Amino acid sequence: MGLVRELRGYTPKIGKGTFVAETAVIVGDVTIGEDCSIWYGAVLRGDVNTIKIGDRVNIQDGAVIHTLYNRSVSILGNDVSVGHNAIIHGAKVGNNVLIGMGAILMDNAVIPDNTIIAAGAVVLSNEVLEPGVYAGVPAKKVKDSSSAIGEAAHKNAQGYLLYKEWYK
Repeated sequence: MGLVRELRGYTPKIGKGTFVAETAVIVGDVTIGEDCSIWYGAVLRGDVNTIKIGDRVNIQDGAVIHTLYNRSVSILGNDVSVGHNAIIHGAKVGNNVLIGMGAILMDNAVIPDNTIIAAGAVVLSNEVLEPGVYAGVPAKKVKDSSSAIGEAAHKNAQGYLLYKEWYK
């Protein structure tokens, strides 16, 4: 298990069946649901505000989740994949969402259910997206929502349920 640290009276809560890699860091006001995976070098820093992670979420290698002091929280729904080196800073993410490698979600952005944020995309502060596929800097919708998009995001998250078992 990685570094799990109490801070400012908050002790991280980690749901059953969750894998936390040895070099992951989870600090402060962080709640992680069941059957999640927090991979190598990931940082979930709930030092200045709340981070809530749903069930079956994978936070991949090098990803960072943080917030703004008293101004934003990071909330992720169920079946979310956060790609390698992605940053979620005070954003709200729905269910069945794939956040691509190196993508950035800024404070108070809202990502709806069944959405894909492409690798390297930047969702600006206070953006409220509609379901679909988003790419670019700043992120723009490149594809309308479909059942296939939600299914693709969900399938990615399901794959990580298998991968985490290899490490337990």
